[in-house]
Amino acid sequence: MTIMTNATDAFPHFSQRRAVRIVFASTSGHTEYVVDALTDSLKSITPGWEIEATRAEKMKPQDLLSGDVLLLASSTWNTGSVEGQLNPHMWVLLHDDKAKTLDLAGKPCACIGLGDHRYFYTARATDHLEHYVRVHHGRLIVPTLKITDEPYRQEEAVRVWGRQLVDASKQIDRC
Repeated sequence: MTIMTNATDAFPHFSQRRAVRIVFASTSGHTEYVVDALTDSLKSITPGWEIEATRAEKMKPQDLLSGDVLLLASSTWNTGSVEGQLNPHMWVLLHDDKAKTLDLAGKPCACIGLGDHRYFYTARATDHLEHYVRVHHGRLIVPTLKITDEPYRQEEAVRVWGRQLVDASKQIDRC
């Protein structure tokens, strides 16, 4: 007779299930395209994981705390004559009064930034997203994915990065 010491002995895959919360800001559709490619990839390599992608403008700051892994994705904007800013929708979400005091409390996080090589601060949105995660006590679990110029035909880079995210996510229980 085999005696189970805990529920994960009976279902070894259970401890590997994850809920990934993707928050993205996209106006031209490029960031949304990358998020869709990533979501499709994650769903194909991690059956049973819950992958939820939501536009930044539909989120509340406390929603950033849901899920096992938080992924922030934004394009880089050049607004107000200042180059290298976050997409305005992501900026509004992360600079909301409640988001300013949000504690991610060691939450596993990842970031994706898009940019155009013609600008000096190419894909600088990544710097802003990483800064938000660090200042709010999140934990970056993979290097940030930077997509330069058109995202089309860069799906393989997204898939490879998605695999790194999955591998890092599986290590969370071991940390």
